[in-house]
Amino acid sequence: MLSYEFMRLALAAAVLVGLTAPTVGVYLVQRRLSLIGDGLGHVALLGVAVGLVTRSAPVLTALLTTVVGAVTVEVLRARRSASADVALAIMFYGGLAGGVVVVTRAPAGTPITLDSYLFGALTTTTRADLVVFAVMAAVVLGVTVGLGRSLFTVALDEEHARASGLPVLPLNLLLAVVTATTVTLSMRVLGLLLISGLMVLPAGCAQLVARSFRSSLAVAVLIGVSVSVSGTVVSYYADTPSGGTIVLMAVAAYAVLGVARIAHRRSPAHAGTRLLDTSPSPPD
Repeated sequence: MLSYEFMRLALAAAVLVGLTAPTVGVYLVQRRLSLIGDGLGHVALLGVAVGLVTRSAPVLTALLTTVVGAVTVEVLRARRSASADVALAIMFYGGLAGGVVVVTRAPAGTPITLDSYLFGALTTTTRADLVVFAVMAAVVLGVTVGLGRSLFTVALDEEHARASGLPVLPLNLLLAVVTATTVTLSMRVLGLLLISGLMVLPAGCAQLVARSFRSSLAVAVLIGVSVSVSGTVVSYYADTPSGGTIVLMAVAAYAVLGVARIAHRRSPAHAGTRLLDTSPSPPD
């Protein structure tokens, strides 16, 4: 498998996405915005359509469109002029409808297909794509890890963060921008319809086993990279779509950890520990 350059490039791209998507997902899950990735995926579809029709770079137009959509939703949410749910619905339907309409305006005879962007086309990754992915991943990781404590404080309790002197709105806007960047980075690997899976599921797995923010971030990244690489390998040998295979691996990981957690809680040893330990747990 590694003798083929396209698979080496595909695995490298999978690692980059596996690193970045969960680091953003940890904050989105904490803020109960797990579906924001789906909404931005639909907005990105509009940007991709514009890029394909105008014969410009679809990744760039998708990035610009998605950033605008993410910032707009965050501003509306901050001003309480519209609920986050309504804003997400607008992105879902407006982006999807806009993408479909724009694609139909392509000149006759222009070969345009959205399949690779909707469902992913990991094995078509080129060296140029990988360079762009690496730059985008570095930016996302620089924000999500470098400002991790501040972003998590805001995600946990905005009022407390504001009282602590943190710039809540700028931090939320920054998170919106890196979320949009992650969606654009992931669309060639997972597809716009499956992006949210790699953001949310590793973060959900981390919540099942981790007890602190740092451990949650580490577990989410570990699972993200693991399912991305293993899903890519399985898709190669099983001849299945890479995006769907990666997300199914993440679903399986969540199911296994969920069952293990239930079994642990019902074990006699755990029950005895709960009965003996009556003192309150120290705050993390």
